[in-house]
Amino acid sequence: MAQAKDFFNPENSVAELRLIAAPGAEELAAKIDYHLVRWAAEVGDTGRKTFISPSDCPRFQSGDAKGMIHDTVRGDDLFFLVDPGNYSVTYTLFGYENHMSPDDHFANLKRLIQAAAGKGHRVTVIMPNLYGGRQHRRSSRESLDCAVALQELQAMGVTNIITFDAHDPRLQNAVPLLSFDNVMPTYQVLKTLLRRIPDLHLDPEHFMVISPDEGALDRNMYYSSVLGVNLGMFYKRRDYSRMVNGRNPIVAHEYLGESVEGKTVFISDDIISSGESMLDIAYEMKKRGAKRVIANATYPLFTSGLGSFDKAYAEGIITAVFSTNLTYRTPELLKREWFCDVDVSKYIAYFIAAINHDLSVGSIIDPHQKIQQLLKKQGR
Repeated sequence: MAQAKDFFNPENSVAELRLIAAPGAEELAAKIDYHLVRWAAEVGDTGRKTFISPSDCPRFQSGDAKGMIHDTVRGDDLFFLVDPGNYSVTYTLFGYENHMSPDDHFANLKRLIQAAAGKGHRVTVIMPNLYGGRQHRRSSRESLDCAVALQELQAMGVTNIITFDAHDPRLQNAVPLLSFDNVMPTYQVLKTLLRRIPDLHLDPEHFMVISPDEGALDRNMYYSSVLGVNLGMFYKRRDYSRMVNGRNPIVAHEYLGESVEGKTVFISDDIISSGESMLDIAYEMKKRGAKRVIANATYPLFTSGLGSFDKAYAEGIITAVFSTNLTYRTPELLKREWFCDVDVSKYIAYFIAAINHDLSVGSIIDPHQKIQQLLKKQGR
């Protein structure tokens, strides 16, 4: 999928492409749109200014809202983009400023789909940070928000859902007849990693991949396999007799693996929430003699602020944190010397273009060949 003609051949396009960004997803939508417009120009559509259809979700003072799409979308291939984690979006509720929650963002997505009134040719939802995805299983009388949300979207006529690094991809079992793509930004992370830290030696003598827990083992196993380096892991010992902030507190992190002394350690997870677990492991790795600790998480939430990471960076515990632009990052985070932003907009644009032309996305989902080309180009 390297040629523009493969994406925007009018004879293969199933319908006019429309990208609709829910409130809070405008920044990522603009970057995706840049690539789509550029590819369109390469095949002669030089008059195309944007694929984004203007939309809005205005609210009344009571907090009630509605979705509005300001273009005609009849017969168009509709792609809705939403960021459920963007808490920076606010609205007025009875005179008070209220920050939007994931529930609010999901409601806005449904409002915009309703605004299309079923007139589109097809509806695809791009929800990188899957709504309710962390509540992925039931251990007592608990809700299963993500499973119900997926079923709601299917009932509304959505035919494709694209998400990134789902906390548990088995959530798609809730909608077995719906096209559900769970994508990993592995290539984009490695590309940015090699660009930002050019003196890396990606061989077993100098580099090692560490899984922060058993749940992240698959993604870290993939990194170690494609790079040809060794893998270690931690497992969390928890106190199941009590709950703190909705979860059983971690008693200790136990390490399984070979020595990390003198090596650069790469730790990958799906989310940095408070960051407590990631930093505990980083401190443990430095105690064991690791030369550098590089953290990676698809979603940089930092719910407890940046202070603990600032301290760890100042003390030389962490070298860098690599995270994607698939969710909201605060201006303060983007200014941090230790933070490296991984742009995934072009990757999403590939998906949109392929789906709009009914092309297979198999080669996009499996980046192994591109990773090998990247490592070869870097002489590794």
